[in-house]
Amino acid sequence: MHCASCPDISSNKDETDMPHHSRGYTLIELLVALVILALLSVAGYRGLDAVLQTREHIAQETRKWQHLAFFFARLEQDVVQAVHRPISDQGGLTQPEWMGRTVVMADDEAELIFTRAGIPDEGEKMLAPQRIGYRLQQGSIILLRWPYPDQAPRTEPIRYTLLEGVNEFRLRHLDNNGNWLDLWPPAGQTGVLPMALEVAVTLSSGEKITRVFALQ
Repeated sequence: MHCASCPDISSNKDETDMPHHSRGYTLIELLVALVILALLSVAGYRGLDAVLQTREHIAQETRKWQHLAFFFARLEQDVVQAVHRPISDQGGLTQPEWMGRTVVMADDEAELIFTRAGIPDEGEKMLAPQRIGYRLQQGSIILLRWPYPDQAPRTEPIRYTLLEGVNEFRLRHLDNNGNWLDLWPPAGQTGVLPMALEVAVTLSSGEKITRVFALQ
């Protein structure tokens, strides 16, 4: 007989027989998740670092070529304004209007020294002809500017750094016969400007850039 007051034995199932619909992560699963997260973080950092390095490299290259373009533009601006104007040096000796040399010894010498026309838009002091020079010194090309074409004793040129990171600065001068000369003026000739100037700059990064500027 079934007793109404008796408990239903069939409904009292062991809890272990019930399916588990939710449970926690095991230690191995957590470790695997941490390893994957670490790998993703390393990959993300390396990717970001590569992007930043590439951006910095591009910025450096851009600055390098901008400075190089400025240097050549400045040199061309001076060269095309070269004039027939010899000068008197500190010892009273006459020096030619254009001097090109391969070896620089004295502190006031340069690979290229010449007289250029005045610069009207830079003040009254710049109206007169200017004596300037271009010199490679300690890895930089320096612009030398003398206060006056004819130099008094102990006159020192003002120096401006135009281009840094330079290993070599070589010049050649084109004469009337079509010959490229390392030295100027040619032996036995005075009062003459070259037809053109070839400028070769080798950077510390290895690039060699050559430009030719016509004077006449």
